[in-house]
Amino acid sequence: MTRLLALSLCLAALVAVSCGGDDDEDGDAGGGGEAAAQPKQREEQPRQGCREVEQPQPKPDGGAKKPSAKLDSAKTYRVVLETSCGNITIRLDQKSSPNSAASFASLTRAGFYDGTVFHRIVPGFVIQGGDPTGTGTGGPGYSVRDKPPAGTVYTEGVVAMAKTAVEPAGTSGSQFYIVTAPDAGLPPDYALLGKVVKGIDVALAIGELGDPASGGAGTPLQPVVIEKARLYVS
Repeated sequence: MTRLLALSLCLAALVAVSCGGDDDEDGDAGGGGEAAAQPKQREEQPRQGCREVEQPQPKPDGGAKKPSAKLDSAKTYRVVLETSCGNITIRLDQKSSPNSAASFASLTRAGFYDGTVFHRIVPGFVIQGGDPTGTGTGGPGYSVRDKPPAGTVYTEGVVAMAKTAVEPAGTSGSQFYIVTAPDAGLPPDYALLGKVVKGIDVALAIGELGDPASGGAGTPLQPVVIEKARLYVS
């Protein structure tokens, strides 16, 4: 069965960016529910230079080992995504999402994200990556869960984990998204991985590289590659 992540935009006109309350990460709409708030209009910003790169070959789906240990709550964990558009630094939130943070860190150490792409880019909403196959249907071969608090909001720079529409709130595999809207207007269904603490301009530049005509599908206009993901602990 095809795995479609539940952060779909209802495939409506992209400028409205309004979703049903059950619409989630990648293509699964729950149908119905409250409409999400429309993102505020952003002033035009200079586009960050993105190198033109080739689409990498798909990597094998699944096969990763689920971590058994949590991250140290007293330490700070940062993941630097070295992309073809520049670097993005994410500070992991192991306190709110201990299982998702430990999984993301483990996958990063194993090189799981190296040579993968942002396969879904919806301007003014999110950029989504972490699928080894580049299709939006792949993952590590396991899932973990960190149910977010009821009042969770997904604002610019928030990094959260994608899930299918049929999975419980807070379920995550390897796919993640970075919010590029002032407020994505999503329900509190997605595990909070962390926050962009450096390179938000890079994330916003990547967010401009989605084809508006593709709507919620978020078809990239050019490959944006995560060339290397590195974990730093302090």
